[in-house]
Amino acid sequence: MDKTLKILVVTDDRDLRQVLKFSFEGWGYEVFFDEKPHPDLQRVIRMSPDVVVVDVHSGDPERLEICELLKKDFATVYIPVITLINKKHLRQNLLDLRHGVDDYLVNPPDPLELRIRIEMAIKRSKQSFYANPLTGLPGGVVIEEALNERLVSGEPFVAGHIDIDNFKAFNDVYGYLKGDRIIMQLAYMLTSCVRNWGNSSDFVGHIGGDDFVMITTPERYNSICQSFICMFDTITPFHYSPEDRERGYVMAKCRTKRLKKVPLMSVTIALFIRNIDEEVHNILELNDKIAEVKKYLKRIPGSKYMADRRIKQKDDHLTVQVFSNDESLIESYKPLGQILLESKVINRDQLDEALKAHWKKGTRLGEILRDMGYLTEDVLSEALVCQQRGLADEEKREGSETVDS
Repeated sequence: MDKTLKILVVTDDRDLRQVLKFSFEGWGYEVFFDEKPHPDLQRVIRMSPDVVVVDVHSGDPERLEICELLKKDFATVYIPVITLINKKHLRQNLLDLRHGVDDYLVNPPDPLELRIRIEMAIKRSKQSFYANPLTGLPGGVVIEEALNERLVSGEPFVAGHIDIDNFKAFNDVYGYLKGDRIIMQLAYMLTSCVRNWGNSSDFVGHIGGDDFVMITTPERYNSICQSFICMFDTITPFHYSPEDRERGYVMAKCRTKRLKKVPLMSVTIALFIRNIDEEVHNILELNDKIAEVKKYLKRIPGSKYMADRRIKQKDDHLTVQVFSNDESLIESYKPLGQILLESKVINRDQLDEALKAHWKKGTRLGEILRDMGYLTEDVLSEALVCQQRGLADEEKREGSETVDS
């Protein structure tokens, strides 16, 4: 680990203090001890330890109380708390442990096992602290660490910044709750595409709002971007009303407070390709390159992606890579939820409830609706057949047009 971790151990057991001090200082940790059964919370806040270890000998209720106090104060709520408890008191105090404890070990602990538990608890806490509350994806410091790891490794990678075009207009017209649904669905679609088309070590993060980050490899990014744009352009229009969807725009106020026509949402993916010979030394330089690509892409209407791979031609212009979606697929495809809504099998609230579970768990929407009792297996099968029939009809139409031409 980069920084020296600070551990606060609450115990009056002299032998335990000596063992833990010898072991953890030998591993490079800073170890502090407090013998009081009820340590001063302000001292803990000032110390700001990375983890607190509480020796709950003989089931001391005061020692359990400090665990709960740490979790109730906003300044210490994210500090992992690990208790050391006697085996004979474990069963009777188990319910108490749930209120303010992240982990426990039977006393006396094996120092190596305690070290492992501490590092695991700190990692979980960091991921939880920096995770976006809406999508659950890592953000902030975790994104920076993931990018830094790739930069330091020297291996080729692709970093992409994803954001939604015209999202503010949708939020203004439809409200922030429906805007949150867009964010949740984008997170689900992006992680699904990275999982299906990327590598097991790829990364997806949520900067905030409608801004996301992905990290993959040069041979994978094309498939990920194209499948993601296809999913986004096909499904996202169904968040609009049928009238707005038909018109292809919404009426929203611009910065001068005048109403203007704003196109339906699209998505922009600005990418940076780090090759072996690419000289990028830090995240700031990487962000500058991505920002340059994004600025260019924002001038282009519709969903698109482009990588910062400059290939000089005879005319010395920048070669761009912009993906155009298949309009015929967008017109022919209809999401399962929309089919069930139009056939009045489910209502909007039932669909909304099922979609949130679908985006969070990754389980198929039809299975969730069936398990919730909103439709039967027969109705689900019929709706799926209807969905496939629409795609099959479009393929026949395209085939006929090809023959005629």
